Amino acid sequence: MSAPTNQAAWLKEANTPLEVSDAPMLTPGLGEIVVENAAVAINPLDWHMQDAGIFVQQWPTILGCDVAGEVVEVGTGVDRFKKGDRVIGHCINLVSGRPSDGAYALYTVVLADKAAILPDHISFADGVVVPFALETALCALCVKEPGPCMPGVFTPALGLAYPTLESPPQSAGKILVVYGASSSVGSMTTQIATAAGIAVVAIAGIHNHDLVSSCGAIQVFDHKDSAVVRNTIDAVVASGLEFIGVFDSVCTPETYARDLEILEQLGGGHLACVHPPPVDGVPANVKTGMVFAVNDIATPVFKDWVTAALLSGQLKCLPAPVIVGKGLGFIDEALKRSKAGVSGAKLVVEL
Repeated sequence: MSAPTNQAAWLKEANTPLEVSDAPMLTPGLGEIVVENAAVAINPLDWHMQDAGIFVQQWPTILGCDVAGEVVEVGTGVDRFKKGDRVIGHCINLVSGRPSDGAYALYTVVLADKAAILPDHISFADGVVVPFALETALCALCVKEPGPCMPGVFTPALGLAYPTLESPPQSAGKILVVYGASSSVGSMTTQIATAAGIAVVAIAGIHNHDLVSSCGAIQVFDHKDSAVVRNTIDAVVASGLEFIGVFDSVCTPETYARDLEILEQLGGGHLACVHPPPVDGVPANVKTGMVFAVNDIATPVFKDWVTAALLSGQLKCLPAPVIVGKGLGFIDEALKRSKAGVSGAKLVVEL
């Protein structure tokens, strides 16, 4: 039997298409596993990196943050996984810069602390929507101390509790507004907050309200409704819960203006953003921050919560995947579709 060989969709320079060609076969290091990928997911971060080369530390590189597949090799110090395990994982090329840590390949190195067993009843295509969005949500909600994620931009520090396996979880007595709650990160933030006992009032397109409600939001308002700010404020006040802030997964001038109006009228709080936050017109009682989606804060959740929550149905693989195609050659098309805009779905390529 011949030894396995690796291929990848390489980015050779910024603002160019990905090129499929051979890649080195991988060996896991300390605390790492090698995964044979069955499905990879597309995130907006990927096409931003493709277009502008942001965060790329060496060329050529392999992009991608989400993998689902089978473990083929286990590194030293790893005791949670064995060869043949079905897993999902968050890849960290974003911070390591190593092409081996990018998802868009047949084989990828994944930190064991950023992986979890995928239950047998969940397909790889469904499971792969979870990892990157999960860690992003945790970085938005659970980081306790602000720190720089790029010059002049600090991570939000809501310092909220981890999700628990209690069903229903004990109320934390707090409420959060999630803007763009039908996006991958928005829907996951809603799920994670709900599982930590934090109530969520959500803003999303009306055609995605059922999706957002299924993630746990107690109320959902249409972003196209001219009264969306007033309705959101009234819902927070009517809840009687402590308002902690807004998580914005859209991050446009329009959403920032609405975020700040909501925050100002509700007495201030945190504004957590997936892009650099606004700098003008921010009230003194509002703390802004940008979520940087790699942090050890996620380790206990990958280890102790994800698999059990998937088994119980507490954690849902939402938004549902849309399969763009099968094979590395479809990743570039998937990136273009993501850039054009996706609503209430996550683009996935099977391998």
